[in-house]
Amino acid sequence: MFLLILDFLISICTIFILAPIILTTGNNTYFGSMANTLSGNRAETSFESGVSSVSKLLLRMMLVMVPIVFLINGLMKNDWPSSLLFAVSIAVGLAPEMLPVIMTSTLAKGAITMSKHKVIVRTLGAIQTFGEMDILCTDKTGTLTEDKIALEKYMNVHGEDDVRILRHAYLNSYFQTGLKNLIDIAIINRAAKYNLENILDNYSCVDEIPFDFSRRRMSVVLIDEKGKRQLVTKGAVEEMIAISSFVEIHGRVLPMDEKSRRMALVTYEKHNADGLRMVAVAQKNEVPGSGAFSVKDERDMVLIGFLGFLDPPKESAKDAITALQEHGVRTVVLTGDSEGVALKVCGKVGVNTSQLITGRDVDRMDDAALHDAVNTCDLFAKLSPSQKERVVKAFQTSGHTVGYMGDGINDTLALRQADVGISVDSAVDIAKETADIILLEKDLMVLEEGVLEGRRTFGNIIKYIKMATSGNFGNMISVIVASIFLPFLPMLPVQILTQNLLCDFSQMGMPFDNVDNEYVKKPRKWETPSIKSFMAYMGPLSSVFDILCFAALWWAIGANRIELAPLFQSGWFVFGTVSQVLVIHIIRTGKVPFLQSKPSLPLIVSSLIVVVVALAIGFTKLAIGIDMMPLPVAFAPWLALILAGYFVFAQLIKKIYIGRYKEWL
Repeated sequence: MFLLILDFLISICTIFILAPIILTTGNNTYFGSMANTLSGNRAETSFESGVSSVSKLLLRMMLVMVPIVFLINGLMKNDWPSSLLFAVSIAVGLAPEMLPVIMTSTLAKGAITMSKHKVIVRTLGAIQTFGEMDILCTDKTGTLTEDKIALEKYMNVHGEDDVRILRHAYLNSYFQTGLKNLIDIAIINRAAKYNLENILDNYSCVDEIPFDFSRRRMSVVLIDEKGKRQLVTKGAVEEMIAISSFVEIHGRVLPMDEKSRRMALVTYEKHNADGLRMVAVAQKNEVPGSGAFSVKDERDMVLIGFLGFLDPPKESAKDAITALQEHGVRTVVLTGDSEGVALKVCGKVGVNTSQLITGRDVDRMDDAALHDAVNTCDLFAKLSPSQKERVVKAFQTSGHTVGYMGDGINDTLALRQADVGISVDSAVDIAKETADIILLEKDLMVLEEGVLEGRRTFGNIIKYIKMATSGNFGNMISVIVASIFLPFLPMLPVQILTQNLLCDFSQMGMPFDNVDNEYVKKPRKWETPSIKSFMAYMGPLSSVFDILCFAALWWAIGANRIELAPLFQSGWFVFGTVSQVLVIHIIRTGKVPFLQSKPSLPLIVSSLIVVVVALAIGFTKLAIGIDMMPLPVAFAPWLALILAGYFVFAQLIKKIYIGRYKEWL
């Protein structure tokens, strides 16, 4: 009985002595604070702000023009109820009701196309931002490299092979309970080749001090069969040397002086310059016999040697970076690895290595200095997660649209800060949840296809927006002129709504339209001033030909009396509908439509259907159904002549516009 009670008391004491003590929880932990940073709403993207600005522009135009149309018609014709109904119909016609349909259809089509290139879109709006991206910040491991880390060297501080270093590293990697990364797996795999699993029976883990990105190391506290305690630590070389007061040389533990420190650094720098990712291993035996272990115990360590890992560059990385550069995307590497490895790998794949900035340099820089640095530096090494986020923010402050590609916990802050976050399907869950776009292949060549599709998607959206804004502006001018000079309404509400319905249908093929290769050569941004200038050129042009149509109907066809108003309205209905279809093909390309740039089949079909229906309504008794009169055949030559003139002058204006603004869409 006494022995049972004694055994029970010993067990209780063991639990209290050896069990880890929880010091902080939730948001007070390192990872908790990172998760807290990720909560809340993200900043408005350029896509969202662009759509908002265009919607406000059209709304302001409608709020200004509609009251003017109502007052002019009411005063000139003294028929206020009809004028009010006409003004409301104009407001409905001006509303860009197809904008949500066109945008959603275009983005959905883009997402489907990108999925065929092994790019999964989690946020539809990110497609446009993907195409707008002109800076790609990427982690090194797995994107520029094969992501197949192999342990190449295990050496003492002299650089001589030493299996004892591998044994200590194996104990550290095996007994740590956190997520085993590629380095841990490489160590365990190499240890298995030497049958080192047998030593595990001699040790048990008492406690551990997990890895974090500020310390850049992790430790385990082990106890052997004889009760001897040992702290084994591995981590980044400079951080490990900083906590080591001793060094093991030829089996003897000596104080770390300047000579031995320099000798260790020379060994590290030699292999690091050869492209090996170096990790230092240290241990000490003077470990407290009880109580909780903490970072404070990671001091006065004995540096025993180094591990060298190789992660070779991908063969496709250099071609991908060159292709992205040709399409206006600058690749910048943000890595937590040391300078030597970063320089070696980046030099092989074509990243500019003439300037390198470390995390320590970033900490010393204020925002203005970092803002200047990102304009010239393409390689940042030894960065912590918060430093990666700060570099991304510096690029954004400089006016760039930034994409960030990463797959680890340490990438999540930068993924969230970037305009478009890019991850891979093999990434940790929090990285995939933060990202906007997921690549099914960890390859920059896949990324290039996604960028191009994003630009095609944006091109088709901007076609509709420029067509809608310029067309609405021109229609307003035409309606005001007609309201002043005509003794009747230029078009009845039912005719306006019918025309609006037909024009909407003609635009249904726009999401599937082809985009000129020249357009996708460089990143494209939402430019509200560009839309306004486009509207100022193309809007009045359409009004000029509307007025020519009025003149032909008034004098050539003789629809110049109130009783012939349905004939006049029929003529403008047909011209307005067909010219709206024609302007789609004029605006969709900076080239000569049909000859130099061919539209897609869906757009051709939707356009032809609407033209045929409009002509059928205008020239047959179908016109009676919407309170119009059938047009005489004599109007057909005038219609063809005015439309031909519109096409010719639109092409002339296009050349003038491109000559001045160096762009079309």
